[in-house]
Amino acid sequence: MNISSRSSGSRSRFRFGARQRPRFQGQSFNRLIPNILTLLGLCAGLMAMRFALEGRWEPAAGLIILAGAIDGLDGRLARLLKATSRFGAEFDSLADFLSFGVAPAMILYLWTMHDYRGLGFVPCVMFAVCMALRLARFNASIDAGPVPLPGPPPKPAFAQSFFTGVPAPAGAVLGMFPIFASLAFQGWGWDGMADAVRHPLFVGLLLIGVALALVSTLPTWSFKNFKVRREYVLPLLLSIGAYAALLVSEPWAALAAAGLIYCCMLPFSFRSYLRLKREAEELIQPIGPPPGA
Repeated sequence: MNISSRSSGSRSRFRFGARQRPRFQGQSFNRLIPNILTLLGLCAGLMAMRFALEGRWEPAAGLIILAGAIDGLDGRLARLLKATSRFGAEFDSLADFLSFGVAPAMILYLWTMHDYRGLGFVPCVMFAVCMALRLARFNASIDAGPVPLPGPPPKPAFAQSFFTGVPAPAGAVLGMFPIFASLAFQGWGWDGMADAVRHPLFVGLLLIGVALALVSTLPTWSFKNFKVRREYVLPLLLSIGAYAALLVSEPWAALAAAGLIYCCMLPFSFRSYLRLKREAEELIQPIGPPPGA
């Protein structure tokens, strides 16, 4: 046997295969981003309550708005990254209950409602309870795999662009309206108006009204599939630009105005729902008996 064949045989005996990289079990980081945002929104609600205990109303109100902005991002980001899950939906609802139900009620009680003692605590509790019921009703309409949860029947096609009742972030903004307006009036030196919107009677009636709107069956726009006519595009863009300028220069007045604008939109939302419902019913033609029967 020559040397070349002997060396080739030895190389074949000691040949190694391709090295395999270890595979780790778990989720990718991209799928965790929506849950991380939800966690940040939950922390914002907790920090808002801490600032309320210290009597620092401006950062407390600002953190509620921050939680609302995060809530508007995490769900859309989850659908974009295809990271939706039942855990994320449940976690988001629990975070919403604290940030938009418990935290605003606690802030308003410490801000002004404690002046009426136990009687002032009732609207705050009612607001938080109705927020929990509103979120529970929303969760009951989510499918859990092939077996749907018991709850309301699926919405028809024309109702997919509407919420049932006022959504949680909008309810928090409406409930916090007295603080936004009072801070704006104080900045302008209108102390009388600031004291008027801070009165426990006004705040209590507002909280009860918002609580009833949360658990109502009022159809409200969700803006997910909202379409704008071509002739309204330019005025809408100009209005958004003007509101952004107001938000930078007078943030509390802009937030208070947002609550008023949303309240003014509710009748138009209800009218739009009725129009779409009527058009859908007109498309359904009853099937009569065949001719000559």
